[in-house]
Amino acid sequence: MNDCRNIFIRKAHILLLLSLLVGVAMSSCISDEITDSPSATLEFSTDTVSFGTIFTDLNTPTARLQVFNHNSKGVMISSIKFKNPDTPFRLNVDGVSGSSFSDVEIRGNDSIYVFMECFIDADEAREPQRYADQLEFITNGVTQEVEVEALAWNVTRLYSFSVEEDMTFTAERPYIIFDTLTVQPNVTLSIDPGAWLLFHDKAAMKVKGTLLAIGETENFIRMSGDRLDDILPDVPYDQLAGQWGGIDIEAESFGNRMEFVNMRSTVSGLRVDSCGDLSKNKLTLVNSWLHNSQGSVLSSEYSVVNAYGCCFSEAAGNVVRLIGGSHDFVQCTIANAYLFSSLFLPNLYLGHCLPQEAENNPDNPNPLMSANFENGIVWGEIGSPIEPGDLIGSNVYMLNMLFKANGTDDENFINCLWNEDPLFYTIREDYYFDYRLQPESPALGAGNPAFVTPECLYDMDGLYRLANGAPALGAYAD
Repeated sequence: MNDCRNIFIRKAHILLLLSLLVGVAMSSCISDEITDSPSATLEFSTDTVSFGTIFTDLNTPTARLQVFNHNSKGVMISSIKFKNPDTPFRLNVDGVSGSSFSDVEIRGNDSIYVFMECFIDADEAREPQRYADQLEFITNGVTQEVEVEALAWNVTRLYSFSVEEDMTFTAERPYIIFDTLTVQPNVTLSIDPGAWLLFHDKAAMKVKGTLLAIGETENFIRMSGDRLDDILPDVPYDQLAGQWGGIDIEAESFGNRMEFVNMRSTVSGLRVDSCGDLSKNKLTLVNSWLHNSQGSVLSSEYSVVNAYGCCFSEAAGNVVRLIGGSHDFVQCTIANAYLFSSLFLPNLYLGHCLPQEAENNPDNPNPLMSANFENGIVWGEIGSPIEPGDLIGSNVYMLNMLFKANGTDDENFINCLWNEDPLFYTIREDYYFDYRLQPESPALGAGNPAFVTPECLYDMDGLYRLANGAPALGAYAD
């Protein structure tokens, strides 16, 4: 019995010794030998880390740099730091924050991550200021540098701001709006060409008075969310709808006008409410682009809303949704290449326009819709272009329009192009949205020059629509 136990103990000792030897061997296999050769240099995921446009007195999103060692042996980075000791940039190397790092090892054919943030104090500058520094890596006596840069704007911050008297927003500084910006009754908010309004998450604008946002051909007014970084490499947050609430033009508001405005990335777009008074104009839109909404980019109920030379695009709901009211939409593009949900709703919805709608709802005192859509395009990647598709008996007319649908002209659809591709430059899968027309587009020269009003004689790019006689259909002259 003792002999058996001794044999068992000896075997256990042998197995323990073997396991220790295997452990040592394995550990020697995964432990890289460090090279001190000056030729063993690093490679970087980019030679310039750019924060893009940032705002003073605010922390930035985190930027990332990947550092590669493509050598078979490990390297030891003796120093990682910014050249400027007073740099506005901050470092984090593989999860550790600090101003400088030493003896950072990268195994052979491996990499590490360097994360950076930026904070810049506000000053009195009116123009954006470029800040730059060089992130310095010293490995085996060899110095390599990566440029780090940011373009910093001083901004005006507005928190739950109420416009109590006539006021003008200028282009001197961007405005960041938190919560709700309210234009009170009997007050006008004017917005100068080139002004930039950035809305924080869930922020919105409510107009009870009057909004006059008048931009210029090469100096658009911008309205967007305040996230300027990328959600994916080379895909900015602006491509993601729902960055801010949108604009409500409320029942008591009349005489609003928006020209050369780029409004994008909202939850529910530009919404127009009415008390049913069609004797006064609620909203005129000229040469503006409303796009990228989780709902509609434009919705209106029982209002007078007119649009000239405008582009409405990218919406999870109807791109344009109109119920009742009175409308002229001339030289407008209504298109949908929205990325982030299934598209099954019509691009243009027209409610309370058919006689049976009034008959079926006798308690609705509002008159049926009166509307002309002229020299335009209604097109989408998926879904029907318009609802209802039969407008006979209504006071709604489609004249010289292009639709992505089979159909024929009748007393409400006149000189229309059916089931044609307008050949936009938009490439949906590449997040590229451009509703100008390619040279082979059937929309070129298909418009009626008699419909071109002074408001849309020139397009958003300043191009003369009648340069070739008959105008192109849609918002753009070519």
